[in-house]
Amino acid sequence: MAFAGLNDADVKAALDGCAAADSFDYKNFFKACGLASKSADDVKKAFATIDQDNSGFIEEEELKLFLQNFSASARALTDKETKTFLAAGDSDGDGKIGVDEFAALVKA
Repeated sequence: MAFAGLNDADVKAALDGCAAADSFDYKNFFKACGLASKSADDVKKAFATIDQDNSGFIEEEELKLFLQNFSASARALTDKETKTFLAAGDSDGDGKIGVDEFAALVKA
């Protein structure tokens, strides 16, 4: 299931670009799939999809399954990738990523 407004071919290319373990780079991924150039509203919709438990935050377990939000057949992130992604996005040090932190990551 691709996010609304994203081109399926771009999403596939972005996923193919990080298919190998420890190859995920959030900046490259957000650019390649087209999310980086989307509106703030589209980024908020993407956040809501990734926030599986509707807590208002993306926690480590949800980050691990991040790529599967774009395609059910995508791999899970490695522990190293998950921790790097979380550290990049968690600007207030609370151990999770809020919607504003996510938007900053996408636009980085």
